[in-house]
This record gives sequence, C-alpha cells and structure tokens, in this order.
Amino acid sequence: MSSKTTIPSTTEAWESGQLGTDKKHAKKAPAELEQAIEEAIAMQAISIRIPRSIIKVYKDLASIHGVGYQPLMRDALCRFAESEMKRLLAGAAQTKHAKAVKQKSHHEEDHPGPRKRAA
Repeated sequence: MSSKTTIPSTTEAWESGQLGTDKKHAKKAPAELEQAIEEAIAMQAISIRIPRSIIKVYKDLASIHGVGYQPLMRDALCRFAESEMKRLLAGAAQTKHAKAVKQKSHHEEDHPGPRKRAA
C-alpha cells in the first residue's frame, strides 16, 4: 500500500508554483467566463501614461506596505475620487443653503410678519 502525499490546493500553493507552472497544463478561459469575471469584479482595464518617477514612488511605497503598486495606485485613485466627490457635494449643499437663506431674508423684507407690541 503506497501513500501519496498531496499538497492542499490553496491560493498560496498555486501562486508559489508549488502545484506546478507548466504552461502545457494551462488553457485560456472561455470568453463567456472572462466576461463574467470582469462583470463580477466591476473593473475595466485601461491604458494610461504616468511619469516613470511616479511609478517608482508607487513601487517603493507598495514594497513598504507589502502590496502591489497597481492595487496601491487603484486605491489612491478611488480615495481621491471619493474625497473630491464629497468635497464638491458639500460645496453644492453649502451653496444651496446660502441661496435658501438669501431668498428667505428677501422674502421677509418684502413681507414683514406681525410686529410685537411693547409691553
């Protein structure tokens, strides 16, 4: 009776190459599956030109944080977009509030309310 040791099929085992890296065992996923994955992760690949110096900074930062530089860039873009949207919406809300206060004060000047009698 022979005992065969198997390696658990974990993400780490695949990524480290412990389960093999021979291309002859790999095949391209069907287009439908690729599309389903793209839709599930709600991401889209783009092409963008970025100064090499910035890419180097991101690579250095990513190394310090133990992450890839592209996910770090994606995170920075997401944080900027969210922050900027909040800033713009807050500004729009302040502008709307200021206009409402201004309209109210003009309305009160045109139509003063009843005056209180002195006691």
